[in-house]
Amino acid sequence: MPALAYYADAAVISPGYAHAGGSFLPLPETFSGDSPVVSSVLDHPHWSPSLSASLYKIDCWGAPYFSVNSSGNISVRPDGAETLPHQEIDLLKIVKKVSEPKSNGGLGLQLPLIVRLPDILKNRLESLQSAFDLAIRSQGYDSHYQGVYPVKCNQDRFIVEDIVEFGSPFRFGLEAGSKPELLLTMSCLCKGSPEAFLICNGFKDAEYISLALVARKLALNTVIVLEQEEELDLVIEISRKLAVVPIIGLRAKLRTKHSGHFGSTSGEKGKFGLTTMQILRVVRKLEQEGMLHCLQLLHFHIGSQIPSTALLADGVGEAAQIYCELVRLGAGMRVIDIGGGLGIDYDGSRSTDSDVSVGYGLEEYAAAVVQAVRNVCDQKFVKHPVICSESGRAIVSHHSILIFEAVSATVADKPTMSSLGLQYFEEVTDDAGVDYRNLKEAAARGEFDNCLIYADQFKQRCIDQFKEGSLGIEQLAAMDGLCDFLSNAIGVSESDPIRTYHANLSLFTSIPDFWAIGQLFPIVPIHRLDQRPGVKGILSDLTCDSDGKIDKFIGGESNLPLHELAGEGRRGYYLGMFLGGAYQEALGGLHNLFGGPSVVRVSKSSGPHSFGVTRAVSGLSCGDVLRAMQHEPELMFETLKQRAEEMSRVALASGLARSFHNMPYLITASSCGTANSNPYCYCDEDEKSDDAAAIGKDGQWNICYA
Repeated sequence: MPALAYYADAAVISPGYAHAGGSFLPLPETFSGDSPVVSSVLDHPHWSPSLSASLYKIDCWGAPYFSVNSSGNISVRPDGAETLPHQEIDLLKIVKKVSEPKSNGGLGLQLPLIVRLPDILKNRLESLQSAFDLAIRSQGYDSHYQGVYPVKCNQDRFIVEDIVEFGSPFRFGLEAGSKPELLLTMSCLCKGSPEAFLICNGFKDAEYISLALVARKLALNTVIVLEQEEELDLVIEISRKLAVVPIIGLRAKLRTKHSGHFGSTSGEKGKFGLTTMQILRVVRKLEQEGMLHCLQLLHFHIGSQIPSTALLADGVGEAAQIYCELVRLGAGMRVIDIGGGLGIDYDGSRSTDSDVSVGYGLEEYAAAVVQAVRNVCDQKFVKHPVICSESGRAIVSHHSILIFEAVSATVADKPTMSSLGLQYFEEVTDDAGVDYRNLKEAAARGEFDNCLIYADQFKQRCIDQFKEGSLGIEQLAAMDGLCDFLSNAIGVSESDPIRTYHANLSLFTSIPDFWAIGQLFPIVPIHRLDQRPGVKGILSDLTCDSDGKIDKFIGGESNLPLHELAGEGRRGYYLGMFLGGAYQEALGGLHNLFGGPSVVRVSKSSGPHSFGVTRAVSGLSCGDVLRAMQHEPELMFETLKQRAEEMSRVALASGLARSFHNMPYLITASSCGTANSNPYCYCDEDEKSDDAAAIGKDGQWNICYA
């Protein structure tokens, strides 16, 4: 095998280190062989948008709302499968419209960005209702379906108001689990269907129960669901004081349980609900109080992300048996609330043994529920109840997309022959020198395994000497370069290294479930999908936290196919996190004081771009997040302004004021030209100006909040 020659250019030796001289170190030829590929799709000789759709499984997890268009950009289908070609919305066009400065016709908002699509929200509601209507008709079920949205999934005002508006024809209601959630659901349902349920779950005190009973007085169809046995005494006492006849439900602890992460709240050991003994005591007490007719709803929850219809049917069947027994005992039962659990196929695999997938669709889910309830009720000769579900994840997940920008990426450092600095080691006489010469001799003989052994020994001795202070940083760098070059030459190093792409994002604020419970979401570039991705990468966020990275992706991958950032110039490289409309915004924190993203509400339109931005809100400013942690930005600014005046740097005050107004995220090259992109760039070191010119027209602190 031909040998590779190491040689070193003449180099300047740092003062204090006497190593010098040239070297000749023969090494074997680099092994040949193909690098592992992310997917066999990448082997295709001619790239196309359809291959990107296959690579990122967009047609699996994204159907029927997301696809790749002929320009290589992600397209949104606001009406799902019913969307006409001219109604599709190019996601990159939304980003450009939002991020371009107002002077160019844009909105001047900074990324990261949440794009909300109410048309998808409407389609999800209609699809869920249609699935149950079809199951009810086809199975001859004698009642109807009437869902509620659990606002804990996303309490944003406009989302909740949209659901009430879109769901009004279906008597679609809301579910609350706390006092503030109850207040917002009461307010929103005043504009909804009078038949819509207001389901009151969660632990309750006297004030919670009083609010729920006041809602009854306001003609809202409110049901108080007992989570604990002792809540019943409060309901009885307060309802009599307020002269309100309560509608009562109870939550049962089922034996049915699924084994995934989201099943931990179900089963006999679950956090919520009543045992069979407690249910019987509730029935007896209501009977003694002459209020058994008030017990009208049975609620249960198997767990989120129910993986299969078999498990679903088992749990619903068990609950239906309890329902029928309550009817037999004289309760005024009329509703069975199957809780949440309608899952999302985050990875498109339709797997029944995964927390990020489910093995069914909406119609299969509805059919399984209706059949399970009907079979038990028919067997017991019980009138078919109204079926209610508390589907949140399945309603809101698809309608929200998180868009963020990769601002830089690590580049593999491949040392060249001239950069190795081997002259540093030629005259070393200690143990490190012995290892170095053994390494040279093994390389000359082509003994690859021995080369690696001696290289490891040499490396460790150099590190030890550096820690002791007897080796300089130049020698340490030369050693690192030599070992890396050797690994590359022998072929044991990774030929296609994983790069880290730095995302202008806070994982803890925008994707907290990934950090907290390992939840996976589809993350893909939203453009350049007509180009073959040539890099394997992971994502690192802006926070000073080692957990602030995404290194697990759908399909069990530990990296994501990405495109080179080089050559993009001032144009950004944008990625989207999809199916994240549930929970992420409500759970997001303020780690490192990175606040929430900017938000736009985008609806389909007959205009030239097929969409219109109906609402746009800038993300939290530095002042906002500081205020959330009990700081007072106005006083902080006054302190800094006073210091600037004392230092004769009055002109800096204007920039300081604007820094409080700006978002905490990076202002990148692609966002240059937006308002306040750099509040200090105009300041000259010797510039002098009066206070009014530096601060503004009125010399006052002035922030506008959306």
